Amino acid sequence: MSHGAVRDLPRPLWLVPRLQGERLLPWLLPVSLLLLWQVASHWGWMGEQVLPAPDLVWQTLLELGQGELWQHLAISLQRLAWGLLGGVAAGVALGALLGSSARAERLVFPTFAALAQIPTLAWIPLFMLLFGIGEALKLVVLIKAIIVPITIHTLVGVRDAQPRLREAAEVLRLPLHLRLWRLTIPAALPSFMAGLRLALATGWASLLAVELLASSEGLGYLMVWGRQLFMLDIVFVCILVIGLFGVVLDRAIQWLDRRLLHWPHPPTAEFRRAAAGRGWQRLQPWYLPLALLGLWQLTCSAGWVDANILASPAQVAQATWLGLVDRSLVDGLLLSLRRALGGLLLGGGLGLALGVLLGLWRPAERVLGPSLAALRQVAIFAWVPLLTAWFGLGEAAKLVFVGMATFFPLLIASQRGIAALSPQLDEAARALRLNRRQRLLRLVLPGAAPAIFAGLRLALIFAWLGTIGAEYFMPSDGGLASLMIGAQQLFRMDQVMAGMLLIGITGALLNTLGQLIEARATRWRSA
Repeated sequence: MSHGAVRDLPRPLWLVPRLQGERLLPWLLPVSLLLLWQVASHWGWMGEQVLPAPDLVWQTLLELGQGELWQHLAISLQRLAWGLLGGVAAGVALGALLGSSARAERLVFPTFAALAQIPTLAWIPLFMLLFGIGEALKLVVLIKAIIVPITIHTLVGVRDAQPRLREAAEVLRLPLHLRLWRLTIPAALPSFMAGLRLALATGWASLLAVELLASSEGLGYLMVWGRQLFMLDIVFVCILVIGLFGVVLDRAIQWLDRRLLHWPHPPTAEFRRAAAGRGWQRLQPWYLPLALLGLWQLTCSAGWVDANILASPAQVAQATWLGLVDRSLVDGLLLSLRRALGGLLLGGGLGLALGVLLGLWRPAERVLGPSLAALRQVAIFAWVPLLTAWFGLGEAAKLVFVGMATFFPLLIASQRGIAALSPQLDEAARALRLNRRQRLLRLVLPGAAPAIFAGLRLALIFAWLGTIGAEYFMPSDGGLASLMIGAQQLFRMDQVMAGMLLIGITGALLNTLGQLIEARATRWRSA
């Protein structure tokens, strides 16, 4: 009997109900939540201003869908398109330059990486004073958010392909334009596409953040307007649209990736720092920051820029020192770190536990996986109006927000790490007669440790970014971002830039800490 005939055989009747039931499993959680939501609103367990009924949300969607919703969405998409155009163009140009020249990489990349450690939100007070609160602010914020992943991934793609491609080009004696078109671009394209996917996600989230803070149009503004009027049905509609558009963006990039990349390639790029060089080359990374520092001081001394907008390096250093001496910066930093740690324990712990469950138990993955994948497409800042309505502006709201930021990195890492384990581990567990607890502790978790600790490293970064975002959108006494907001209102740019400096240094230290934890926790694999 041929293979085709085997495939054409009808399925056994006893398999049909099982297959239909499996297809319905992904709908079990959303339908259950929808029914619970309907029951809660019908019986008045929560007020309509806190939890609007599903039929009210649907009616609002129909009303806003007649024109107003699409107008705000079109404005947000137009801003995203301009930001992508500027950020991708600048990132590709800079990444290609750094990737094709080792000297340029030594000169420029350390400064670029240091500035990239400062979260986009931490730049907003400075950008507001420099560019106002109009369209220029949105464009600059978007470009800053997009240029970082595009530059790094383009650098990796161009640089790592250079040695092999250079040899092939020399053998084939290709002219420059053919080297670019036939060799360099195809080799760098997989890495660039990975960067573009990340840039879309970060750009979309940054756009919503700046629209929440300073805008009179766009989806972010519409959410703030609904929150201020306690019309949470509008907020729910915006969250739904943001999630759907996030899915569309992700699917579009996947489709484009399949269309453009039809040869085997690694799915992501890994940045490996180039050698520092020898002799005077070791000093090259300091040339650009020293030159920028001198230009900055000259600009302030000559009065080319208003001192209320751009403080001099000496003023920033003095503000940083005074903030450390009087403990205002120290206390703010410690409070922000406590919030980051609390959110990491809450969201990261839940993400790890749920990821282990989904990785070990297939039915749980079928029931919960699709719903979690849909929620993941909702930009984190889209939840701010809802969280502030439910939890207020206190510590509970900040803790939940940071927890949401750290939940998905550990969920995805732990689930994928367990799913990628060798089937031979299961055979070894049966041979050793290990019970479930022993199998988990001795085989599953150690085998998935590299993926889990890679997720922990990413969760540490997200915890810090989420803390800064929470303090921006939920102002309170204390915290680095709260201090920066107060300094901005007083036009104390020296204090604003001192806060930016401390946020960047702390982010870099947390990233280094994550690398050390990952290396020490998985050192047995290289022993």
